[in-house]
Order: sequence, then C-alpha cells, then structure tokens
Amino acid sequence: MYPIDRMDENKETIRQNVFLLHDGTEMEYLTFPLLEETGIVKHLVTTRVGGVSKGIFSTMNLSFSRGDCGEAVWENYERVARVLRCQVSDMVASHQTHTTNIRKVTMEDKGKGIPGARKAEGENSFHDVDGMITNVPGIVLVTYYADCVPLFFVDRVNQAIGLAHSGWRGTIGRMGEQMVKAMAANFGSRPEELYVAIGPSICRDCYEVSEDVAVLFIEMLGSEVAVEGKAPGKYQLDLWLSNKKILQQAGVLPQHISVTDICTCHNSNYLFSHRASEGKRGNFGAFLTLR
Repeated sequence: MYPIDRMDENKETIRQNVFLLHDGTEMEYLTFPLLEETGIVKHLVTTRVGGVSKGIFSTMNLSFSRGDCGEAVWENYERVARVLRCQVSDMVASHQTHTTNIRKVTMEDKGKGIPGARKAEGENSFHDVDGMITNVPGIVLVTYYADCVPLFFVDRVNQAIGLAHSGWRGTIGRMGEQMVKAMAANFGSRPEELYVAIGPSICRDCYEVSEDVAVLFIEMLGSEVAVEGKAPGKYQLDLWLSNKKILQQAGVLPQHISVTDICTCHNSNYLFSHRASEGKRGNFGAFLTLR
C-alpha cells in the first residue's frame, strides 16, 4: 500500500484498504473502523490511487467540473461502485458551496448530482447543499473534498445516515451541530446514539488563516483551536478539533467520535489538496450508504 504520513502513528483511527479491479489495478481507499463496527453501513473515502485520470487529476479524480476528461471521471465512479457493490445511478451528490444547507435524500433523488447517472430529464444536482441525510437503504451519499472536512454520521438505532462537507465556513456555521439537529428532526436520532467520523482533511500545521477568521473560532470554541502562526496576523487553525468540539457540544459522545490522523496537505500525492497544489487538482470523494 501507498506509504502515508500520519499525524499520530499510534492512533490509526482510519484504515487503508486495497481493492483489486478487473484490469489488475489496485484501488486504494480509506475506512473508519468505528463506522464499520456499527454494522449497518458501507462507506469509504477515495484516494488518488486506482483511477484512470491523467496529469494533475491523476488518478482517481471525481470532479466533472475541473477540466478532466468526462469519460475518465465516469470510469472512476464505476470503480468506486464496484467496491461498494452498487451502481453509479444509486449515488446522490451535492453541489457544495460552503453552506450549512442540509437536504433529506429520497429514492426519487438517485443519480442526482452526477452527470449521466439519471435517465430522466430534470433536476440533476443538489445546488447549494453541503449536507445530506437519508434513511433509505441503497442510496449512496457522495460529497467531495480537497482539504475541507468530511463528516460521516451513523444512527444504528433509527437506521439513518448523514454526510456533510465542512470547510472553515461550514465549521464556523456549526455544520456538525446542524447535521445532528437535522437527523433528530427527520429520523428521531438522539445525539448520544450517533456515531461520527471526521475524515481526512487539512491539519492545523498546514492550515494558515487570517486573524479575523481565527478570532471567530477562538470566541466560539476556545483558544486551543487556533494558535499563532509564523507570520504576523496569521494563525494555524485546527478544523479537526473544532469539529470535534462542536459535535460534543451538540451531544455526541466523545467515544462515538473518530477523528482522522491523515492530513491532505501532508499527503497531497495520495489525497487531493487545494493548498498543496495551488488549486491545480481534482477532488476525492466520501461515500456512505445504509446496507
């Protein structure tokens, strides 16, 4: 497997996996043991290993909108579908714009957000949606990343799931808490019964922000979420800790939260990173479905 730089080598809250494809290619993906232990979901985070895209998109790019060859992106989705044992038409993807907007996904939404995945004409994407929830087995929720934070939610009592995209704007908007509330309102989920994973994203050491952004986080969550940076007026922001604190404040139990130890910027050859590539990149994806 591809050698990766972990922030805490003794932790390994997220696991590397390999799937052998029909052409002999090895596709690597990541999973959380905490979510697997719930027994009711299939999930994964794609890496850059095992796709067919070329150049700055190599190889497992899942974005149709950044200039990659459409046929290559579609094949990448097909490969993910083989791992999950589903069809691309079972997937629903959000059009993320750093909001805290959340949408409940139904059977009628299958295929939305992925060009070519729906046979019928009509709405093909969830515009301005950064969080999705469902209690329908077989629907595969999909969100995209290149430094921002994936948030996975599993309620095994009420058989419901959620998947959210949370950059600094989503985090300051308390996306984690908004997802907890949305699952409670729609499915009767209790915060203490939720299992949540905070996925691969940029770490504090790599994420420099301006003072005005840091102050917002410090005022909301305490001084430990942002430390002074190397340059005047700059701070290093900890999105992992920020999201964990928000989830705990929303009632999620600490032992039910799994926090990644893999930074996208430290591992930009393995996971797409906007900062490391200066914007010349594709997107990796987070996938979550009820069995």
